[in-house]
Amino acid sequence: MTETPAVPVSVPVVPVPVVPDGVSQFEVFHVREGAFGAQGSGDTSGFGGLVELMHMPEPTLRPYGGWFDEVADELELSLTARGIDPSSAIEKVVVDSDEISFFIRRDLLVGVLSALRDEPGLRFEFSSGVSGVHYPNDLHREFHAVYHLLSITHNRRIRVEVTAPVGDPHIPSSVGVYPTNDWHERETFDLFGIVFDGHPVLTRILMPDDWPGHPQRKDYPLGGIPVEYKGATIPPPDQRRSYNS
Repeated sequence: MTETPAVPVSVPVVPVPVVPDGVSQFEVFHVREGAFGAQGSGDTSGFGGLVELMHMPEPTLRPYGGWFDEVADELELSLTARGIDPSSAIEKVVVDSDEISFFIRRDLLVGVLSALRDEPGLRFEFSSGVSGVHYPNDLHREFHAVYHLLSITHNRRIRVEVTAPVGDPHIPSSVGVYPTNDWHERETFDLFGIVFDGHPVLTRILMPDDWPGHPQRKDYPLGGIPVEYKGATIPPPDQRRSYNS
C-alpha cells in the first residue's frame, strides 16, 4: 500500500505587534489587523498581515513649549493652594497637534475646573461643551468625557479629559462651575450613558424617554432596514460586511 504524501498546510503568519518607542504597554487598548477590518471572508486585498496598535497618547515631558508651561505651572500652584495634590489630580498632560490636554481624576474634576475658571493666571471662563467618547477595549476607562475650555482673558484654549469604567459610568457634574454644560451633559448622558452626578435634571435630550440603550456607544446595534434596488438588495448596516474596525 502506497501512502499518499502529506500536503503541507499553509499557515498564515501574523506579525507580532511591536510596541513603539515611548508607548507604554498599558496604553495599548486594541490591536487592529488587516487593511479593512473585514472578518469571516477571504482577504483579497493583500494587506491581511498588517498589524496596528491602537493606544492612548503618552504623557508629554516638560518643557511643553509656549504658554503651555505657564498654564501647567499656574494650575499646579492653584491646586496646591486649594488643598488638592496636583500629582494626584492630574493623571497626565498631553501636548499634540498644538493643543494641550489635562487628564484629570474624575473625583477631583470639579475642584480642578474651579481652579481653571477662577485663578487669575488661568481664567478659563467659558466651556464650549462636553464630548463623550467610547473605547470598548480601553479596560476600566471605557468612557471618556472631554471638556473644551476657553480663556477669553488670555485668548487660550485647553482640553480637560476624565475617564470612567463601563461598570461605573459616573462623573461629577460640572454645571455648578460652567452652567453652559447643562445641556451638553444631558446629551452625553443620552447618547453614551455617562451619568453626571449632581446634574440638576439629568434626562434624555435627543432620544425618547423610554428609548433602550445609548446610540453612540460602539457596541450599540446599527439596525436599519434592507434597501431594494433592481435585481439587488442591500442589507441593513448591522448585517453588512465590515470594511473598517
